[in-house]
Amino acid sequence: MVSDVQSNGGLPAWASRALLTTAVLIATSALAADVLDGNALKRLVHQDCGSCHGLSLKGGLGPDLRSKSLEHYDANVLTDVILDGIPGTAMPPWRPLISEEEAEWIAHYLLEQEEQ
Repeated sequence: MVSDVQSNGGLPAWASRALLTTAVLIATSALAADVLDGNALKRLVHQDCGSCHGLSLKGGLGPDLRSKSLEHYDANVLTDVILDGIPGTAMPPWRPLISEEEAEWIAHYLLEQEEQ
């Protein structure tokens, strides 16, 4: 039908609405994916980081990661270490596996956690 065609490149009005709805759903999903899951990140710290730093983060192959041991570090420095690792040591770069925002969250978590 000619009346169903808009001036937006000849697409029917229903197709335009469907494209807009799809774009909104994709944008909403992307925003939801950006929300950090603190519980998942805590598990990552205690399990994955804990495999070297000890499950209670008191140290092991890697150093103690409890807040008292890290209090002289800046959150930005810890974020960089988490993302890029420490060359020549067993500390790997996590940049391929986590986002910068997740690394920042972990750095703050490590600095602010209560002693266990």
